[in-house]
Amino acid sequence: MPDTLTIKDNRTGKTYDISIEHDTIRATDLRQIKVHDGDFGLMSYDPAFMNTASVKSTITYIDGDKGILRYRGYPIEQLSAGTTSFLEVAYLILKGEAPTKTQLEEWRLQIKQHTLVHENIRKLMESFRYDAHPMGMFISTIAALSTFYSDARDIFDGHSRERQIHRLIAKAPTIAAFAYRHSNGLPYVYPDVELSYAGNFLNMMFNTGSSKPALHSVLEHALAVLFILHADHEQNCSTSAMRSVGSSHVDPYAACAAAAAALWGPLHGGANEAVLGMLDQIGTASKIPDFIKEVKEGKGRLMGFGHRVYKNYDPRAKIIKKLAHDVFEVTGKNPQLDIALELERIALEDEYFVKRKLYPNVDFYSGLIYRALGFPREFYPVLFAIPRIVGWLSQWEEHVLDSDQKISRPRQIYLGRPERNWIPIDQRT
Repeated sequence: MPDTLTIKDNRTGKTYDISIEHDTIRATDLRQIKVHDGDFGLMSYDPAFMNTASVKSTITYIDGDKGILRYRGYPIEQLSAGTTSFLEVAYLILKGEAPTKTQLEEWRLQIKQHTLVHENIRKLMESFRYDAHPMGMFISTIAALSTFYSDARDIFDGHSRERQIHRLIAKAPTIAAFAYRHSNGLPYVYPDVELSYAGNFLNMMFNTGSSKPALHSVLEHALAVLFILHADHEQNCSTSAMRSVGSSHVDPYAACAAAAAALWGPLHGGANEAVLGMLDQIGTASKIPDFIKEVKEGKGRLMGFGHRVYKNYDPRAKIIKKLAHDVFEVTGKNPQLDIALELERIALEDEYFVKRKLYPNVDFYSGLIYRALGFPREFYPVLFAIPRIVGWLSQWEEHVLDSDQKISRPRQIYLGRPERNWIPIDQRT
């Protein structure tokens, strides 16, 4: 006998059997529950999609209560252990299986071939004001790519989709680095395909004219791990934007620009900026007790703690915490790390925070690492977007090929005025 949910409508006394599949019911099955024949039928009301699944996915698995994150079944702890490259993880997320050596080399070659941007793109970026926000430049330029690749509109052609995927993953670091160089009045540094994905990006960002950049292996590795940790995170705000905009069958560049715009918000990709702002505000470890007191009194917020999904320690935060120590051994210890560690200790021991399940999330330590690597605070959302493009594209392609999906169109509960007659302006009082 199939699993069902029996619902009794106390308004009418009728009962309904609703099928259960994968511990969910189809929202449209509620439509049969009506008071009368002219009734639209029952709907569910779920602001912010707190308990509504709109997709079936095989990409990323999260168990927030247990602190689990997996890409295609592989624990994030294994993928970020140091033996796996970002492009290897990108292949896994997009293709569903880990690549062989031959497949990985071919994949890297395809990415390398697309790292350069059209010179008109460079000119476009030069047209931004000197003080333009790098994320605004990044979003606008990603959107502009759709005007350079008309074949991108053929989203149901597998070869075309693959070309756009290669282009976006390859060009995102170049566009991001150009945005940084423009904001700082520096000449653009073109890609060096002999370097790793993270190494090439660091070189385009910070090279001061040396023909052979000196990249510290620990710092290059740290950025690669951060890219891996940020590559995908299930149906978050920006991913939902990617899927929703993509459901109109627009090209992936426009959909990615929409996703990046969603990521820019301080409640999403801009959260690690807020963490550094908090640490700057506290200033010294001696001021932590007063800050904690203000948080408990509702006069402040403990940034970088708590998560919509995780009600346990964010597994990414554990990895980044260790990574921060490795980075500071090279760059020199930042006093803010001591403040961060003490805040974490208090949050994990103080009953006020424990009962609210406020554990450190991915943003808590990542900003400290970005600062140590030399990135300015306003650039942090861009650093988030570069690797997340992999997840967006994987989720977008899965959505495009899902026969269950149609153009996104949520329902609403109308609470406005009933029908009324229009009154000419000279008759209104």
